[in-house]
Amino acid sequence: MIDYIRGPLVEIELSYIVIDHQGLGYQIYCPNPFRFQANVGEAIQIYTYHYVREDVLRLYGFAAKEERILFEKLLNVSGIGPKGALAILASGEPENVIAAIEQEDEAFLVRFPGVGKKTARQMILDLKGKLEELTTNLTSNQEVIERVSTAPSELEEALEALRALGYVEKELKKVRPYLENEELTTDGYIKRALQYMLKS
Repeated sequence: MIDYIRGPLVEIELSYIVIDHQGLGYQIYCPNPFRFQANVGEAIQIYTYHYVREDVLRLYGFAAKEERILFEKLLNVSGIGPKGALAILASGEPENVIAAIEQEDEAFLVRFPGVGKKTARQMILDLKGKLEELTTNLTSNQEVIERVSTAPSELEEALEALRALGYVEKELKKVRPYLENEELTTDGYIKRALQYMLKS
């Protein structure tokens, strides 16, 4: 298994980033690729999970080991695949997901795309009591992203990324008016949109 990849970040797409490691471009799927927007051209280290199925071979990447551990645990829950696990982690607040599982808050969990009541209940049954050790480290690794002046294109990039995660137009139209009043990075728009949707 590839534990991590370190190298210059050369490209960001809607669902993945590309890291150049010794002349090889590694395509790495991330919960929110735009969180690395400020690192384009810089060397970064991404913790990876090598996903292998008969028809799929992919690398998934995370800024912290704890995020990767949570991703792996979510994959073990019946009804959650890689896309669903990424959507959950894309909120940028995995510690809140852990808290919801510990508190058996199904109403919070079903707000994620692809998570219905049955899957939320399964998450609680499978993971409650097994994630508490991750909370402290996740909080300490949380990024602080500065607000910067941005062009409207960054809002559009954020909305496209949310669509790629499985959010539908009805949900995006509901939060767009709030986002248009703010000046954020693409990553900032994504996080703020998810916060609005999880609260609504």
